[in-house]
Amino acid sequence: MLLEFRAKNYRSFKDEFVFSMIPAAKQKDLSYSVLKKNAGGREYKALCSSVVYGPNAAGKSNIISAMDTLKKILQRGNVLNPDESSVTRINPPSVYLDLIPFISGDENNPTSFFIKFITEDMLIEYSFTVALGKFASLDYERDILEESLCVNGLQVFLRGKSDGANTLALSFDGFKGKEQYLNDKVVENFDSLCAISLSSLNKTELFLTSGFKTIVANKFVEAFLTWINKKFIVVYQADAIQFGKKMPNSEQDHAYIDDRIDKAAKIFGISSNSIGFVYPDGKRPVLSSVFKNGEDMVTIPARLFESYGTVRFINEFPLVIAAILSGGTLVVDEFDASLHPMALMNIINIFHNDEINRNNAQLIFNTHNPIFLDKNLYRRDEIKFVERDEETGASSLYSLSDFKTYGTEGRNNADYMKNYFLDRYGAIKDIDFSQAFIEWMNQAEEKKAQNG
Repeated sequence: MLLEFRAKNYRSFKDEFVFSMIPAAKQKDLSYSVLKKNAGGREYKALCSSVVYGPNAAGKSNIISAMDTLKKILQRGNVLNPDESSVTRINPPSVYLDLIPFISGDENNPTSFFIKFITEDMLIEYSFTVALGKFASLDYERDILEESLCVNGLQVFLRGKSDGANTLALSFDGFKGKEQYLNDKVVENFDSLCAISLSSLNKTELFLTSGFKTIVANKFVEAFLTWINKKFIVVYQADAIQFGKKMPNSEQDHAYIDDRIDKAAKIFGISSNSIGFVYPDGKRPVLSSVFKNGEDMVTIPARLFESYGTVRFINEFPLVIAAILSGGTLVVDEFDASLHPMALMNIINIFHNDEINRNNAQLIFNTHNPIFLDKNLYRRDEIKFVERDEETGASSLYSLSDFKTYGTEGRNNADYMKNYFLDRYGAIKDIDFSQAFIEWMNQAEEKKAQNG
């Protein structure tokens, strides 16, 4: 369960932004949207959903990009650009880390990430700060300046720099009652392990996934990365998703129909009898419309027969299933694009339904659709806004609940959609192409007159 994510000096965000899934104080509307989970003997609360608004190029996607970048860095275990042949370029900053720093900056400010989540009855807070140089500094010598891990509110390790030399403070206090996550005999060999851990530090490698994992707590890091890899489901550019299962050779000669996906597709609405997958090259599945005529089966690539919205829904819906069943946090860039609002409304309500969402799943997405600005659908603290300063180029993130002290605009009885279009919350831009078209028409007519 995600509680908080932060990043600083990332793309359009110069200052630190805080994406909080912690309920705002004293807010009581839509209590069913609040999840509860125990960690370290305490109960923690989190929002089950959040929607982000803002004009184009304001920085909405950069929040999701930052989450994806943190995930990719943790998976690699270092702050180096990976081998291009082994990665996709759906989110370039996650691959080319030189594209991370604040775009409009002219100083070598470090970039930092922080994530706070609960897994296996542990409250985990992890952060690191890395020097990457200015935006697009290809040859800058990278260096991890700080790295920190806290478990159940207690510091486990703190990595830093002093006079250019590495420093490391190591403690096992956070693992009280959780000793099974520590490697054998680490407690009695504490002093020697501290010395070995310090000597293992590499300026471009995360200590968490290298020395700490090998020397101190392999099982803990496995649990940490299991949540990151399987339950922190971050999708940047949702239209690039292509769902499909790898099938054994014996089943690749005919269409494979996933019962759950097929059932969801029929509820959503399809033109064929069923939806399935065929494997023309024996490897990559092709989403296909399946037509049955008695014993005969005909398959046609779905992109040639179904609507774009239907194909996109079928590719995205397995992520919803995975999040609900596992209690994962699903973060999607423009999840609602090409989807009917009623379908997305129902998906949102599933995350809000305590009887269905028993595993504390969460849904986060950005959108331009004002239909979700509804006090009966979202709490004020679930609605976020991103605005970008035209002079500095810097983005800022804030919540509708931040307006609680300013008149009635953010109160429960306010019309959120109306107030948004009246520019009472910011994060909206007046767009008018009229003058540009007048100029182009005049230019075209002048050119036509000159040519006779």
